[in-house]
Amino acid sequence: MGALDAILKALLPATRAIDAVNSWLGKRLAWLILAAVAVSAVNATVRKLFDTSSNSWLELQWVLFSIVFLLCSPWTLLANEHIRIDIVNNLLPKRVRDSIDVVGHAFFLLPLTIVMIITSVPFFYRSVSINEQSGNAGGLPQWPAKSLIMIGFTLLFIQGLSELIKRIAIMRDLIPDPHAAKARPIEAEVEQIVQAVEKR
Repeated sequence: MGALDAILKALLPATRAIDAVNSWLGKRLAWLILAAVAVSAVNATVRKLFDTSSNSWLELQWVLFSIVFLLCSPWTLLANEHIRIDIVNNLLPKRVRDSIDVVGHAFFLLPLTIVMIITSVPFFYRSVSINEQSGNAGGLPQWPAKSLIMIGFTLLFIQGLSELIKRIAIMRDLIPDPHAAKARPIEAEVEQIVQAVEKR
């Protein structure tokens, strides 16, 4: 066993902990979409029936959606449901797909998250220091919403590290690919088309 394999094996328990935390968070925070829909429905109903409303209700919808969008993104990455061109991706050999994932995580995802974290910390701190409020009458304080950028990209950075470690471990046959048996409908359809073409 090489030094890299030993390092990967030592890091794999940490990836399981990261995965568990982000999965737990994602499954619970995803329910806030329902809360956002409920707030929107109540706000629209009150406005229609009583001809009254508040900007705080409208802004609360945005905050709830932002929580789901930013704090559930690590769970999306973990579940391998992030955006990619599935048709092209599935035409490539698995080794090439794995290599693309490693390069994508190491040179695109992780650097982006680092930049976002570094720039969002002063952005958030400035908002807190002046107790920034909404520019709309009756709106909500701004700093809680701005904290979501920092928190969300920190969680995404940690999950990106976990995915990078696991993908390298998969390529070195240290662990099985958890997504190998999961074929989404589009992937299954592409696989059938490829098989049909190869038979001709």
